[in-house]
Amino acid sequence: MVDSWEWARQVLEGAGLDPDRLAGVRPLSGGTYNTVEELRLTDGTRYVVKVPPAATVPGLRYERGLLVAEAEFYRRAAEAEVTAPHVVAFGAGVAVAHLLMTACPGEPWDASVGESERPPLRRELGRQVALLHTVTGPGFGYPSRALGPLAADWRTAFTTMIEAILDDARDYGARLPRSVEQVAAAVRAGYPALDEVTVPALVHFDLWDGNILVDRPTDGEPRIGGLIDGERMFWGDPLADFVSLALLGDIKKDEAFLAGYREAGGRAEFDILARVRLALYRTYLYLIMLTETVPRAVDVEQERWVQSAVAPELVAALDEIEALAQVTGVRIP
Repeated sequence: MVDSWEWARQVLEGAGLDPDRLAGVRPLSGGTYNTVEELRLTDGTRYVVKVPPAATVPGLRYERGLLVAEAEFYRRAAEAEVTAPHVVAFGAGVAVAHLLMTACPGEPWDASVGESERPPLRRELGRQVALLHTVTGPGFGYPSRALGPLAADWRTAFTTMIEAILDDARDYGARLPRSVEQVAAAVRAGYPALDEVTVPALVHFDLWDGNILVDRPTDGEPRIGGLIDGERMFWGDPLADFVSLALLGDIKKDEAFLAGYREAGGRAEFDILARVRLALYRTYLYLIMLTETVPRAVDVEQERWVQSAVAPELVAALDEIEALAQVTGVRIP
């Protein structure tokens, strides 16, 4: 087993960069799945390298091939000039799979962002996400093919995603506020609303504050430094991104974000069918958050938080799907 320094040199050399320019290596925290390190060169240039866990490490079905999805996200985000890392090298077929990318300026959005700074930053973020959603893919689903080939329609892709996480919950014996069978029955009532989505857009699906970098240049106002950790991306409904952007909250209350999103051409309408889809996507994310605690072997405090904060939101999302389905009168054929 080579040490971190020697490994970093090998990564740089494999990417066509001079390994003798390596000046520093430091681990980056915040991730829950991949190992992440920052590589600093003698001229101050910074790169980030990600390595997935060994194949023997337990995970969720959709997590197979996450680096494939992340590389795809950054390459396609660059097409829309979205502020995000750029892929330098992707070693999928080498002894140790890894992704080397440029480092974006800034630090994860946290409590240091003041109340006066928040509205302009959220507005800029809205514009960035709208640009992201102009990028379209060849089909619906995960580009890694972790759950099978891309689908021709969104309903097929999303029902496959839901079924996979429910299978994970069943296999791991995840602690859900309702049984797997009850969850499956509730979400089926909302599936017809998925048929409104006909274009597979680039969806990050993990845009909580920790994956949004805020850059504070010395010569200007704070700005979005980058959208990072695109490993959970899929091709699907742009509305799905609104779930993590308002994690455990309501995106409709984020007026600054929505203003920026609409300014850049994004469509943000919340009719009944859109609300059904949002509830479906909340359900999917909350199922992931509840189920992954088992293979991640989280501590007691984290488990307590998930059960107190996430489980009630899952119940609320399921109730909303069933209530709105009754209002629309649409049922699964």
